[in-house]
Amino acid sequence: MELFKEVDVLGSTNAAATIAVKDIAVARRFYEDKLGLELSGTEGEGVRRYRSGSSTILVYESRFAGTNQATAATWLVGDALGAIVRALTAKGIAFEHYDFPGTTREGDVHVSGTTRVAWFKDPDGNILSIVNG
Repeated sequence: MELFKEVDVLGSTNAAATIAVKDIAVARRFYEDKLGLELSGTEGEGVRRYRSGSSTILVYESRFAGTNQATAATWLVGDALGAIVRALTAKGIAFEHYDFPGTTREGDVHVSGTTRVAWFKDPDGNILSIVNG
């Protein structure tokens, strides 16, 4: 029984997205300069922690960087989605386009019912998304 009490703690504890990168200097320029994330700490030379709202994104050097073929992190941006897509495009970020059944696209934004989402990649090919949810 005590094991379950310890596991239940995770439901009320913040989690962090953890993203592997090949070159921490290149990643720093992308996550800080392009995405505007605030550095909240470092753990050695190859690890940077960023604040994103009340969440944390941990970016670290790894030889496995860019091998994930699924979304690594998602920002819930509400009605600001269109403005953020335009701002990121102006900073040179290209958006990904996917063909999903039941989904249409309005420019770089995929629409499925009331859900609107846009995907882009970091310099290592990690897939990131912003969604109106």
